[in-house]
Amino acid sequence: MKTGGRLIVEALEANGVERIYSVPGESYLAVLDALHDSGIRNIVCRQEGGAAMMADCEGRLTGRPGVCFVTRGPGATNASPGIHIARQDSNPVVMFVGQVARGNLEREAFQEVDYKSFFGSMAKWVVEIDDAARIPELVTRAFSIAASGRPGPVVVALPEDMLTDEVEAPAPLPYMPVETSPGQAEIASTVDLLEKAVRPFVILGGTRWTADAVAAMSDALETWKLPVGCSFRRQALCDHLHASYAGDVGIGINPKLGDYIRKADLVLLVGGRFGEMPSSDYSLLKSPYPDQKLVHIYPDASELGRVYRPTVAINATPTAFAEAFAATAPKATPVWANRTAELHEEYLAWSTPPVEGPGAVKMGPIMAWLEKNLPEDVIIANGAGNFATWVHRFHRFRRFAGQAAPTSGSMGYGVPGGIAAKLIFPERETIVWAGDGDFLMNGQEFATALQYGAPVIVVILNNGIYGTIRMHQEREYPGRVSGTTLRNPDFAALASAYGGHGETVERTEDFAAAFERARATGLPAIIDVKLDPEAITPTRTLTQIRERR
Repeated sequence: MKTGGRLIVEALEANGVERIYSVPGESYLAVLDALHDSGIRNIVCRQEGGAAMMADCEGRLTGRPGVCFVTRGPGATNASPGIHIARQDSNPVVMFVGQVARGNLEREAFQEVDYKSFFGSMAKWVVEIDDAARIPELVTRAFSIAASGRPGPVVVALPEDMLTDEVEAPAPLPYMPVETSPGQAEIASTVDLLEKAVRPFVILGGTRWTADAVAAMSDALETWKLPVGCSFRRQALCDHLHASYAGDVGIGINPKLGDYIRKADLVLLVGGRFGEMPSSDYSLLKSPYPDQKLVHIYPDASELGRVYRPTVAINATPTAFAEAFAATAPKATPVWANRTAELHEEYLAWSTPPVEGPGAVKMGPIMAWLEKNLPEDVIIANGAGNFATWVHRFHRFRRFAGQAAPTSGSMGYGVPGGIAAKLIFPERETIVWAGDGDFLMNGQEFATALQYGAPVIVVILNNGIYGTIRMHQEREYPGRVSGTTLRNPDFAALASAYGGHGETVERTEDFAAAFERARATGLPAIIDVKLDPEAITPTRTLTQIRERR
């Protein structure tokens, strides 16, 4: 006879969970008690949104479901941003949330929420376990659903009294990942289309990749001399110095690359859905009928043909497709080989930072210094805002699992994402790239970094405004500033108050020494970079945007 709380923890152990992210609550005390005697590490966070984003980052970087625990009512609603990110980004997450006692359901008891209604449009599956004996079955099913097909979040509600029930239950078994593979006919059709193509292009995106799959795809790109781009915030799927790499296919795409894709006669879309942002509002590939012939490879059949009608639809994981495609070869040197080399050279020029810019701090030289001094396997985590452009355009990602950033465009992701990344890969340097408004959405998790010894370096591009919204405001309503100005704390002092290391940078030439001092401490650190609001993009100032109208 075991309690529901004990059965939950045993199911986690059976499914290979090494750590969870949580904010404690009285609604699942029985689980906390069972965790006390387990080998699972409980990373206690400061707000449920941070906990859910850390779980998302675990799923994002490892492919295994990230797990978080939150309490009922406001705990669950606070966690919803992380669930939305996991849904839009197709990352496997299992979130356990407390619920009122079964006998009090439907009375609007204290902090009661109908989770199926609340999370129904965001999660892949929402289940409330009303019988402790079914915990092994339903928890393993939750992991399977989260990781299968198109991955995503699953929400498991735990009535408080169910967790203290003592029942007999079968020993839990781990979920079995399902790998879908391309058929020989589909690979043959892809090869046939390539042999007839003149301007092909490959777009890598989505999830369910592995380091081996990325390596196999890299070999295939070299064999076929195919030009390739990575979808928005999936840039770690290809070494940016690979001879075939042509740039990221996302917000602010290189116009030359965008023009090439629009005029391509064949596109291989591998692993991604290619939504609104990477497709430039469905203009690179027109929905529902692209101008180009399209081979769409995706692990969930329900997504094939949903947005784009493909010429060849392949229901396969990126891992299986990469392995099969790497076994093929062209009959002769492809006619597009020289153009692939030209596209790579254009990418190198596009990703070279500018030297000048407004203000005493110029981000171009700082990016150039970072590129020379960061290790190849660095992990960069960021949220959303114009500040992220400096990383997206000018950092050359070299290794798999090197980027932790939401394709959903959610602010506040960088700090929790960076902490999770450092806990997962403690041997890899981890940088959090943040804006001032972005940082303060989940900046309290800096305390979590201190508590669990995750020495991330947070670089805050501090311009005192919500930059993206201000840029759009100046474009649409020039000179009418409303609701976009911020008054910030002393971020370096804030880092020190938490017990970390703080630096303030007010001149370009001071950044390198500040970064090296932060590195040397071995502590979580914040570098507050005072950026002129005029430096809103790498190529245009706020004044230029305002006056262009």
